[in-house]
Amino acid sequence: MPELSRRSALTAAAALAAGAGTLSAVIPATAAGHHDSPGPGTFDEVYKGRRIQGRPVTGSGHHGHHGGGYAVFVDGVELHVMRNADGSWISVVSHYDPVATPRAAARAAVDELQGAPLLPFPAN
Repeated sequence: MPELSRRSALTAAAALAAGAGTLSAVIPATAAGHHDSPGPGTFDEVYKGRRIQGRPVTGSGHHGHHGGGYAVFVDGVELHVMRNADGSWISVVSHYDPVATPRAAARAAVDELQGAPLLPFPAN
């Protein structure tokens, strides 16, 4: 059997790492669901002392376009959320950190706010 060289070992390790990175990039997008798939259900919980709520909304207007027909609230104040084309969600508070669900977006916003109140987002 041929001796495994350092170069061969490093090449194999790089190929495995690249494959694992590709797989981990695909799994969250698949788990989050396709943009046209039904949205998440309702939630209402206390997270780190803050009440977070989310529910599907119907009708036209702001929610139907950006939030995929979904409204999220932190302590009764609406948290502007948006569903990305890959099925992930972002909020106005954690815009550059996509998550799999609106509940995760609400939790990320609470983490980011660090106890500060959520101020209403002006609608255009």
